[in-house]
Amino acid sequence: MSLPAPSPALDPVVRHLYVHVPFCPTICPYCDFHVLTRRAGLVERYLEQIEVEAAALAASYQVELDTVYLGGGTPSFLRDEELAALVGSVRRHLGWGRVENTLEVNPGTVSGARAAHWRALGFDRASVGVQSLDDATLRFLGRQHDAAQARDAVTILIGEGFRVSGDLITAVPGQPLLSDIQGLVDLGVGHVSAYTLTIEPGTEFARRGVTVQEDDERRGFEDTEAALGALGFTRYEVSNYARPGQESRHNLAYWQGRTYLGLGPGAAGHYPAEGGVQGTEAVLTVRRTNPHLHEWLTGEAGETEAIDAREFVTDALFMGLRLRAGVDLADLSRRSGLDVAGVYAAPIAQNVARGLLSLDGDRLRATPDGWWVLNRVVTDFLEI
Repeated sequence: MSLPAPSPALDPVVRHLYVHVPFCPTICPYCDFHVLTRRAGLVERYLEQIEVEAAALAASYQVELDTVYLGGGTPSFLRDEELAALVGSVRRHLGWGRVENTLEVNPGTVSGARAAHWRALGFDRASVGVQSLDDATLRFLGRQHDAAQARDAVTILIGEGFRVSGDLITAVPGQPLLSDIQGLVDLGVGHVSAYTLTIEPGTEFARRGVTVQEDDERRGFEDTEAALGALGFTRYEVSNYARPGQESRHNLAYWQGRTYLGLGPGAAGHYPAEGGVQGTEAVLTVRRTNPHLHEWLTGEAGETEAIDAREFVTDALFMGLRLRAGVDLADLSRRSGLDVAGVYAAPIAQNVARGLLSLDGDRLRATPDGWWVLNRVVTDFLEI
C-alpha cells in the first residue's frame, strides 16, 4: 500500500480505527456478522496477522487516533493475555485513541477482575450486549446470559469507571420493552442503542421462518424514543440515545462521513484516496472491506471501491440524515467539490414537500417520518 494523496478538502489524517474480533462463544440465531467459534490455534494466527496488518496500515496512512473501537464477534471473549496482545499491536503501530476507546462486551464475560484489566489496557467505554432484561426474551434470542448476569455486568463496568452503553433489541414477540428500558436506565447507563430485530437471509431465524411484524417494528421505534426521552435521553441518531456528553464519538465519525481504518477479518475501512481520476470523476476516498478470516490470514486483499464525488455525497447523506443534527450542505459541498444544494435541489424539495425532510438554511434533516423511510428518501438522491 502506498501513501495516499487525498482531496485537499478532506482531512488527510485518519483519526478513527475499527478492529474486528470475529470470535464468539456461540452464534446467535439473528446474527449475520462475520463471526465464528474459536478453534485451537486460530486466535494465535489471528493475533499474528493483526500485527502484520497494523504495521501495514501505519506505513500507508497518516494516523493520529481519536477513537478506537473493538467490535465483533465478542472482543471480551478473548482471554486476558490475548486481548493484551491485540491492544499491544494497535498501540505499537497506530497509537491509541485520545478521546474514546470502546470495547464490545458480552455480559457473560464480565467479572470485576476482567473489567479492571480492560480499564488498565486503556478502554474507557463499554458497549454491552444486554439485548433484554427479560429472561424469556433472552432465551428466544438465543443469548447465553440471563437478565441477572446482564445487570451484574453493567453494574461492575460502571463501578470500574467505564462509560457504559447498553444494547437493546426491539420488536421481539412478547418482549416487555418499556420494562427493559427502565431497568437499563436504572442501572446507570448513559447511552442506549436500540435495534429492531431483523431477520437476515442465511441466519438461523431465517431458516426457522421467524418473522417480524411491521406494526411491532413501528411500535418499538416510537415507544423507545418516548420512553427514553422521558428519562432524559436524546435520540441523537435513528437507533442511538444518550444523556448529554455520552454520545459515541467513534460512531459519530461514521455518520459524519469521516475516514477510518478497518483492521481484522471482515473489517471495513473508509480511507483517504490515492490521487487520480476515475473516468471524469475525481476519486475522493476509498472503501475497502477485508476478506473473511481464512482468506485474511493468508494476506489476501479485500474488496476495494473508489468513491467519486457523487457517491461520496450520497453516502454522506445516507449516513448524515440518520443524525438528529442532519447534514450541513455547505460543509458537504466544500468536502466533495459539488454544489450539493444545487445538484440535488429536486429530491430535497420533493422530500421536504412530503414531510420527510426539513431544510433550515444549509442544514438538511430527516423528520421522524423521514427516519422511518430513510432508505426510500436516499433512493431519490441516487436517481439524480
